[in-house]
Amino acid sequence: MRTSVIASLTAGFLTLVQAGPIITRADIETCLTDAGVPFDAKNSTDWKRDVAPFNTRLPYTPVAIAVPRNVEQIRQAVLCGKKLGIKVSPKSGGHSYASFGFGGENGHLIVQLDRMHEVTYDADTNVATVQAGTRLGHLAAVLYKDYGRAVSHGTCPGVGISGHFAHGGFGFSSHTHGLAQDFVVGATVVLADGSVVEASETQNPDLFWAIRGAGSNFGIVATWRLRTFEAPKTLTWFSVNLKWNRTTAVAGLEALERYARDVMPRELNFRVSDYSRGQIGIEGLYYGNDTQMREAIAPLLAEAAPQGNITQAQTVNWIEAVTKYGNVADVNQTEPSPQENFYAKSLTLNSLSGATARAFVDYHFNETTKLPFTRAVWFQLDMHGGRNSAISKVSNSSTAYPHRDKLYIIQFYDRQYLGAFPKDGTKFLDGWVDAVTKTIPSTDGNKDAKDWGMYINYADAHLSREAAQKLYYGGNLAKLQKLKAKYDPEDLFYYPQGIKPVA
Repeated sequence: MRTSVIASLTAGFLTLVQAGPIITRADIETCLTDAGVPFDAKNSTDWKRDVAPFNTRLPYTPVAIAVPRNVEQIRQAVLCGKKLGIKVSPKSGGHSYASFGFGGENGHLIVQLDRMHEVTYDADTNVATVQAGTRLGHLAAVLYKDYGRAVSHGTCPGVGISGHFAHGGFGFSSHTHGLAQDFVVGATVVLADGSVVEASETQNPDLFWAIRGAGSNFGIVATWRLRTFEAPKTLTWFSVNLKWNRTTAVAGLEALERYARDVMPRELNFRVSDYSRGQIGIEGLYYGNDTQMREAIAPLLAEAAPQGNITQAQTVNWIEAVTKYGNVADVNQTEPSPQENFYAKSLTLNSLSGATARAFVDYHFNETTKLPFTRAVWFQLDMHGGRNSAISKVSNSSTAYPHRDKLYIIQFYDRQYLGAFPKDGTKFLDGWVDAVTKTIPSTDGNKDAKDWGMYINYADAHLSREAAQKLYYGGNLAKLQKLKAKYDPEDLFYYPQGIKPVA
């Protein structure tokens, strides 16, 4: 029976109602205290910090927040949840779009990991050992400053590494070097039964497979071990004004697709985006100098945007590039990101041409202009796969991440700046995605099988559990469900879009 939570505001305490005896907050805190696990006192400064969601549209109230400083304390927190029948949710950076670090609902025991952010490096193996609460910016800063090393990862410095690495980890180095998860060589994992195991190619290889793409479902990673590369000294960031309009954008997208699929060099990373309701452009990063960047992008501009032009470009080193796309003065972050009020969706696509491109373009140009300017609506169309992409060099079945055959990842984002998010506000992005996907042909004669998915790191809180599993995990779902039954049969690490255990 799912645990339900009843908060008694007049009595000033919280109880958990189950099929068995009533569990009070005092029981939870007593268990954590007896086990030597630090936790946030209710309404303390730490509690208020840790209970604040990144997405203010989706606030949830946990029954308790454990704040471990080591693996043993993570283990003991898990055992308290198991003993008392409370769902347990690990929270690294707390950046989940759907507040899954809180369990995506009220009443979970949160394991707040961000006090654990140590980064060390072994020069003999070029492997970094990174605690689970480290944020991407802190990882980048420490590796670069102390060791001159780097790892492929996303751009937002406040994002926690655990959710990012556990579900793929796409960023502006992925076309060149691969996903963040491709740098994982091992992990220390606390399982639902309280055991602590190692996961690697040689130790629990099935678990190692699962935590690279669907890691939030199988345990709490306490430590990641990451191979690194020498931080590049010469990169060039750039911006392009494509000067597309509703009439020219479809042809532009089709030319973009030909380039991304067959021509785009591995050294180039970029996205097509629009943050200004009709001002479509490119933002990108090239592994090389300015001259090389211009040579690489020239064939695309000649075909897709003959009126377009490069508006900005600068050659920088690795940490300067990370800082540029982190949109902060200092990427070395160990505190939560500023809150936002938003709804987001995603698509992973093999193609955006013909009727699909037309639907995308028409919705963008016709509908975004109707929204009030208290809403910041944008999209990012990232070049993900293609002939030369490092991501595509690995098969879909090699890890739990199932989108390696997809050419694009699209993120759709709708942020409310003033006041509450509209009650019907989610309809706008839902309509955009529906307009695009209904044009995609079915595969293998099955009307329900279409060649597109969604990326869980841009989680869509509106999806049902059944839909989310299929869209996030695709052809790897059946294997993941069996592994869930092996490693977490009672679904201790449940959240509303988590993988169901199937024996």
